[in-house]
Amino acid sequence: MKAHDGMYIGATWRPAASPDTIPVVNPADEQVIAHVPAGTAQDVDDAVRAARAAFAGWAATTPAHRAEKLAALRDALAARKDEIARTVTAELGAPSGLAESVHAGLPLLVAGSYAELAASYPFEEQIGNSTVLLEPVGVVGAITPWNYPLHQIVAKVAPALAAGCTVVLKPAEDTPLTAQLFAEAVHEAGLPAGVFNLVTGLGPVAGQALAEHPDVDLVSFTGSTAVGRRIGATAGAAVKRVALELGGKSANVILPSADLARAVNVGIANVMSNSGQTCSAWTRMLVHRDQYDEAVALAVAAVAKYVPGDRIGPLVSAKQRQRVRGHIEQGVAEGARLVAGGPEAPRETGYYVAPTVFADVTPEMSIAQEEIFGPVVSILRYEDEDDALRIANGTVYGLAGAVWGDRDAAVAFARRMQTGQVDINGGRFNPLAPFGGHKQSGVGRELGPHGLAEYLQTKSLQF
Repeated sequence: MKAHDGMYIGATWRPAASPDTIPVVNPADEQVIAHVPAGTAQDVDDAVRAARAAFAGWAATTPAHRAEKLAALRDALAARKDEIARTVTAELGAPSGLAESVHAGLPLLVAGSYAELAASYPFEEQIGNSTVLLEPVGVVGAITPWNYPLHQIVAKVAPALAAGCTVVLKPAEDTPLTAQLFAEAVHEAGLPAGVFNLVTGLGPVAGQALAEHPDVDLVSFTGSTAVGRRIGATAGAAVKRVALELGGKSANVILPSADLARAVNVGIANVMSNSGQTCSAWTRMLVHRDQYDEAVALAVAAVAKYVPGDRIGPLVSAKQRQRVRGHIEQGVAEGARLVAGGPEAPRETGYYVAPTVFADVTPEMSIAQEEIFGPVVSILRYEDEDDALRIANGTVYGLAGAVWGDRDAAVAFARRMQTGQVDINGGRFNPLAPFGGHKQSGVGRELGPHGLAEYLQTKSLQF
């Protein structure tokens, strides 16, 4: 596939500081499809300098002007929608339908929402004899993951631009081609030089250099909790702002009053989407003891529909496949009952893992505590609602979740869950609602006005 051999810095594609490159592999057939530059600390420094030089001018533009540029960016992405979908399929392995609807479609909604918010957001308010100003925080270092490559970029870059910040993006090394398409769209939208900059590279090199750079005012990172801790520690030492969207082990709580078949089927679909590579996936299914056997049978029937290579794609890399297989093997070793799937490869070629369901899972097992990031569901039984709540809240994570049942009972239960977002009876995704976690699932929020607020700082003028 087409790939740029340089970095997008200061509105131009310029040569990288090092001749080293990173191969991009198609996880469905394990073939190298492109190479991109392996960025160094020098590339990051060049990009940050460009972003700093552009900041004052961009911050001084009117919200209406920034809204126009974001609308132009949204249109430029829309014109590339088919190419974006093909690219995501090639470098992530997402089935074409998912690539078109979610990977290429959702970012258009998010970009459009920030074009509207930039024009309407209250950047000033009057409190007594004070005028309170919400101003851009400065230069943003955005470090994005591979599982939703374009959505995660837009969820960080669009609100940063709407706020008046400038950005240096370091995308995941597994999915850099989508990031290059985004840079092309930025260029077509006519953003001033230095407002957006792209450096491809490895996390421990380019990512670390960006997080540690003294002229970066805020680091926005999505990825593992382990890396998030290191970024938080680095930022804390410099008294630097961070926004961290980290891991999850979300509970799908099915109350006795729920439509059991629907709750189980939607729950399985939620985890199988994107091959289980979703931080907010409902990977723990909690079922009342009286309905447990029926729920297990329903889950086994539901997961059988997800055929590797058809309805479900591969994992992103050989490393990720081995990691998920290791979790499955650990689940078996700890005594969980394997009722579907398993660690064996379902196809000879490609980084596929069989859709897997465990029954007789207890809360202390590793598969009920650790984020697996693959197509694996653990089904746990509970005695009553207090027991279900104890299990649901009994991990270090708190990113998302679901509750099914009588509406009032489901809402009451959801209010007691220690998590950032809860879907009730299959509630629809809302791109304007805040997304982010409690506990070790992160700090800060993305999407909508709450996502925009992450990139603003407050000043008050007294009269």
